[in-house]
Amino acid sequence: MPIPTCVLGGKSIRDYSTHGHNPDQFVELGSLTKVVTGTILIQLAKAGTLSLDDPLDHWLDEVPNETGITLRHLAEHTSGLPRLPPIPPASYRDPYASFTEPALQTLLGDLRNVVTGPVGKTEYSNLGYAVLGRALTTATGRTYQQLADEHVLGPLGLGTGAMTAHPPAAQRLVPRGLLGRPRNRWTLTGPILPAGGLWATPRTAARLLVGLTIDRRLGEPAPTWVRGPSSLWHNGATRGSTVFAGAHDDGRWILLHRLHGDPARTDRLAVKTLTQQAK
Repeated sequence: MPIPTCVLGGKSIRDYSTHGHNPDQFVELGSLTKVVTGTILIQLAKAGTLSLDDPLDHWLDEVPNETGITLRHLAEHTSGLPRLPPIPPASYRDPYASFTEPALQTLLGDLRNVVTGPVGKTEYSNLGYAVLGRALTTATGRTYQQLADEHVLGPLGLGTGAMTAHPPAAQRLVPRGLLGRPRNRWTLTGPILPAGGLWATPRTAARLLVGLTIDRRLGEPAPTWVRGPSSLWHNGATRGSTVFAGAHDDGRWILLHRLHGDPARTDRLAVKTLTQQAK
């Protein structure tokens, strides 16, 4: 089955959509959400609301003292927390269905036993970004959506709700099965939201990429971005969508979104397009 694909790019990268993809409908962004969460952290630090090196227990009372974990560790994936919440999944098809608010509270209270690696060692962690999101909302008394609107989307001129966990149902582009029915998706609206639960149109996601990495309208990009010798990038994947957002120092950029796509292939296609365009 052909995979619906959308490519948006700059510096002579051709925009196109295939097989029913639509750059103006909301799609799942998966872990590209982390870029928004990391940017919120940086903006709050600039405002003096918090510091990147604040210990986690400074903002979350339920966290045991002296874990050694700071907000910076969470943002840089060096907290020692595992990739996924260590709780039995409610469904083998959905690793986040059982990651509820009570489950997060329990994990925070037992954080010393949740840690699987030494603080300072890089280990990609969706759980770490869920915890970071909780720290940001607790420190400010704002919801995650309010923080995204006030510190990222608004300043970039994208508009309130341009990226959201709850897009209008009629404006969602979702993967469908052979009979045309929407496929089941992961539960990404609970505590895991700051790690991977936002939706946006590909056009909005592209404007986010350009605003943060090319124009740098909010200053130095957040530590969330993966840094290469001359580029910044981040990807994302859910059960039904994959996305890659990358920018080169010379101004080239690409936003590639696919439904049903294999994450590794999405990454390879995006990097190949960027590389070929440099020739």
